Amino acid sequence: MTHDEQILEKMILPVSAMLNPVPVVMISCAGLHPENPEERPNIVTIAWAGTINSEPPMVSVSIRPERHSHDLIRDTKEFVINLVSEELVKACDYCGVRSGAKEDKFLAMSLTAVPAEGLSHAPAIMEAPVSLSCKVVSVTSLGSHDLFMAQIVGITANTNLMNKAGKLCMEDAGLICYSHGEYYSLGRYLGFYGYSVASPEALKRRSEGRRSTRASIRSTGKPSLKESESSAGRTSGKPQRSSDGRASRSSAGAGRRSSAGLPGSSAYERKMGSSDPGSKGPGKPRIKKDTKHKY
Repeated sequence: MTHDEQILEKMILPVSAMLNPVPVVMISCAGLHPENPEERPNIVTIAWAGTINSEPPMVSVSIRPERHSHDLIRDTKEFVINLVSEELVKACDYCGVRSGAKEDKFLAMSLTAVPAEGLSHAPAIMEAPVSLSCKVVSVTSLGSHDLFMAQIVGITANTNLMNKAGKLCMEDAGLICYSHGEYYSLGRYLGFYGYSVASPEALKRRSEGRRSTRASIRSTGKPSLKESESSAGRTSGKPQRSSDGRASRSSAGAGRRSSAGLPGSSAYERKMGSSDPGSKGPGKPRIKKDTKHKY
């Protein structure tokens, strides 16, 4: 049988929420009276989360009504989506299988609750690389889960994710995803948004550095001098290499462009403006130094 004659066999599976992979995030929240144990800052791990609108930026999370965090978020109409790095994967899993009604999960996982940008009640997780402050605009009961739709009102990120040009380098965050009950680190770079219709010049310009870096790492186990110099433009943070020879986080996504309005996209960069003092944009993001909090 030739290749053209081969038939891919399919099987019918039971209907379920089979969308995979999905982001896995740590949702932090607190009640109106966080001094009370039943309303103290809490973390719940959620895999049913996603972007639902660009202008204004909005997200949704689905939470079972029996979860302890459900009522805290319903009462305050606030929560924070904390993106999960490889370093946080154990805490992420723990916060998904233990109840905040019985223990302080911040304390159990040695995590730090800090004020969230633009919110009055819900804290952010200091150890998370990126935190999105969200205010609930609607709650819809769907069956097993309630859908919380919310507007993003503030974002904080580790300063070592920002390069000198003012670009947020999410590839350096070491983010993870969730697929069919298991956690995975993000894999190798495959392309950028729009690469399928990009000109040969654009493809060459945006892929040249990646090819040389991957080839250097495969042959020597170390990034090339050229890549080391380009990585030095980051504000801080050490480059990391995976054991299978993939490019380091600091080189894995240089120049990547994502959906409009998100960090890394041309729309986002226009919104943030250039770091050049002569730019018409608002300039560099402000650095949030105060970590004192009420929790």
